[in-house]
Amino acid sequence: MQLRLFLCSLALLMAGCQTAYYSTMEGLGFEKRDILVDRVEEARDAQQDAKVQFESALEQFIAVTDYRGSDLENQYRNLKSEFEDSEDRAKAVRRRIDDVERVAEDLFDEWDAELDQYSDANLRRASADQLRRTQTSYRQLMQAMRRAESKIDPVLRAFRDRVLFLKHNLNAQAIASLKTNRAAVESDIQALIRDMNQSITEADRFVQSMAAPKS
Repeated sequence: MQLRLFLCSLALLMAGCQTAYYSTMEGLGFEKRDILVDRVEEARDAQQDAKVQFESALEQFIAVTDYRGSDLENQYRNLKSEFEDSEDRAKAVRRRIDDVERVAEDLFDEWDAELDQYSDANLRRASADQLRRTQTSYRQLMQAMRRAESKIDPVLRAFRDRVLFLKHNLNAQAIASLKTNRAAVESDIQALIRDMNQSITEADRFVQSMAAPKS
């Protein structure tokens, strides 16, 4: 489903109007719930990619602080590259989470408005109950995603400081000085990775709940 939705989305990027986008996607057989599931999967994958990148950045940072050779310029370039890749991954995570939030709000607004269209009270009640369950599951997902996202900027700031420091202080003493607070950087990244893992788990749970047959 992801690939098909992705290709359809690309073809509709120039549509501009969100309403027209949804209308066209519905004409292709995709409801808002399908789009939401796809967006959640994309956000989950973006977090997985970011997690791997931050792990790589941490490994490079540790390698730099333990470095005893003479090729300091190469060490700086490697750390700078890891930092820039981490920034790119962070931007993708933020964008994907925002995409999830936008579609979810539209889906829930539509779902709530359509409750008034029921003539069968039992079906209306069942749909309203399902809406509340889905919203509860969604809130748990967003809390996990936003919690992980909130830990990204402190990590990036710490890396940016160290990259800038090395840029103008390429000597053994500067390399050694980075080791003094390495434990704090490691702790921050490990906390970020833990929260990303929790967010990824919540995303999988939400996708499964949306795909499960409803009673």
